[in-house]
Amino acid sequence: MKSLIVIANTALMMTITAACATAAPDAKLEGLEEQAFREAAAIVAPSVVRIETVGGLDQLSPGLAAGGTTTGLIVTADGYIVSSAFHFASKPSSILVTLSDTRRFPARLVATDRQRMITLMKIDAEGLPVPRVAPRDGFKVGQWSLALGRTFDSDSPSVSIGIISAVNRIWGKAVQTDAKVSPVNYGGPLVDVQGRVMGVLVPLSPQSTGETAGVEWYDSGIGFAVPLEDTMAVLDRMKAGDDLLPGLFGVTFQGRDSAGSDAVLDRVRFASPAEKAGLKKGDRIVGIDGRPVYFVAELRSVLGRKYAGDEITLTAQRGEKKVDVKLTLVDKIPPFEPAYLGILPQRQGEAAVVRIVLPDSPAERAGLKAKDLITAWNNEPVTSARELAERVSRMRPDEATTVTVQRDGKTESLNVKLASYPDTVPAQLTADVLSTDPPAADAVKTGRLSETLEGHDRKYWMYVPESYRKDRPAGLMVFLHPGDDSMESAVLSAWKPECERRGIILVAPQCDRPAGWSPNDLEFVQDCVAKVKETYTVAPDRVFVHATGNAVPFAAVYTFRNKAAVHGAALTGAALRGNAPENDPDERLQFHLSSSLADKQATAIKVTAEMLKKARFPTVYTTFTQAAEGYLPSLMVEEVARWADALDRM
Repeated sequence: MKSLIVIANTALMMTITAACATAAPDAKLEGLEEQAFREAAAIVAPSVVRIETVGGLDQLSPGLAAGGTTTGLIVTADGYIVSSAFHFASKPSSILVTLSDTRRFPARLVATDRQRMITLMKIDAEGLPVPRVAPRDGFKVGQWSLALGRTFDSDSPSVSIGIISAVNRIWGKAVQTDAKVSPVNYGGPLVDVQGRVMGVLVPLSPQSTGETAGVEWYDSGIGFAVPLEDTMAVLDRMKAGDDLLPGLFGVTFQGRDSAGSDAVLDRVRFASPAEKAGLKKGDRIVGIDGRPVYFVAELRSVLGRKYAGDEITLTAQRGEKKVDVKLTLVDKIPPFEPAYLGILPQRQGEAAVVRIVLPDSPAERAGLKAKDLITAWNNEPVTSARELAERVSRMRPDEATTVTVQRDGKTESLNVKLASYPDTVPAQLTADVLSTDPPAADAVKTGRLSETLEGHDRKYWMYVPESYRKDRPAGLMVFLHPGDDSMESAVLSAWKPECERRGIILVAPQCDRPAGWSPNDLEFVQDCVAKVKETYTVAPDRVFVHATGNAVPFAAVYTFRNKAAVHGAALTGAALRGNAPENDPDERLQFHLSSSLADKQATAIKVTAEMLKKARFPTVYTTFTQAAEGYLPSLMVEEVARWADALDRM
């Protein structure tokens, strides 16, 4: 019967095509299109199942609830079903599957493809309907696509109609559609007009990974589906019960633009397959598995379809010769840990002048002193503080080197052995000397300000220190308040002296939902920060987020998604869920976590701190015994200010 429907539907689409070639769309043509869509959906409908999860976490991230009902797709007649990994991030205690004939079965999780975020599960059933697979090489931009879901008590699945808007998206892993895709049909099929399954609908993002990456785009006209052909190719591996993990080889690239940058290696990570294979900084990757590549994006598109355990052959251009290396991809690279020298640089001028030597640091033990001009690192010239920080970051804790300084008109070479970042805040930290000169005639506004952000029609307030001068970059604190309390009075009172003393601008976007921040607020906060940077001179390495209570999970999401623009996060009163992302050597982050000893989440917050330390993020965890006006006590505010004032340490 199904084959007859397929033949009829194909003939129907040929009729529609002929009608489009000879006449303008009319009611008859629209009726034929509608009939084609209905029949395509009807062909696949028996393979689309309803999934209910019970138990697990209540919330995955700010504004994103876990649990509920969603969709899955039968892929074998003996009960194997695939769905989006998004539904199982909450670690449900039980899973129920309802078939199109209303039969219900308990399901067990088998494995997850964590490269493409597809989860495989199994029910005890036989003779199930299996859909036809649309060949990947037949996908065309502009062709019709139907997004199906089965989350309601209905004889038919829900259907959203669109087109294929792009192929080989998310580094070669997905096809893109403008059909509406949301959590209710994640895990459902994307179907062509012949009733074949092109792919499984999942949230994905080119910038981040994980079960919830890309979920903020739902119903936006940007949806992704992992080609079913790709999933079927690895189905036997997943049936064995082992998760399939992304394949890594451990490098970063010199160009920051993935689309247009040559694949020239910048960092080769310690103990990585790339290091073991002999790849070096400056090598240009020009081929993978015999296929030529020119840009980082091309290389990532190939690697985006590889798994840990896969072997690849890379061709690297090194000077005048080409080098072929074979390596086996791995699921984990030893986490990057920044090396610690223990100085704060002078903030005026470009030269690498020591402002403060931090106590009990490698710099102090090596004999570095305030006002030393560092002219060479490891016998290579240093011309700026930023260049010095970059050189230090390329070494590992416990490595030894030489630092050359000019002091009192003399040149000295000092031996220094680097260390790990301390997990405490310096007890004493002299504030930078701020200008007492009168402001210029064209000076910007200072003091307490209230603004409405254009394009969002939402408010934010600021405090700009009276000591601000445009020729002296200021630190920037982005304060995110709990959803039900702006905390403006308490925070302004507590931070005004520290802002004046340490040259910190405070900006506080206002949440407009009593329930708190949601992923939809990310753009608003980003635009607030961008507006401040347009008006004021901000030091890029002293930008940090500060959040309390139920704003903490959102602050963490904002921080990790804006690592290029945020250098630290001071979080108090709430723990984080899940695992920390990889510590990126090119986008350094530092954390200050704190909790009241009476806080019920104190233990969980301490566990969060240990998780961040395990990922090798420089992290401080502190407890306090009392709060002031529902906020931090004054001693804790002063500690966070000292921590923030040392964000540019190296």
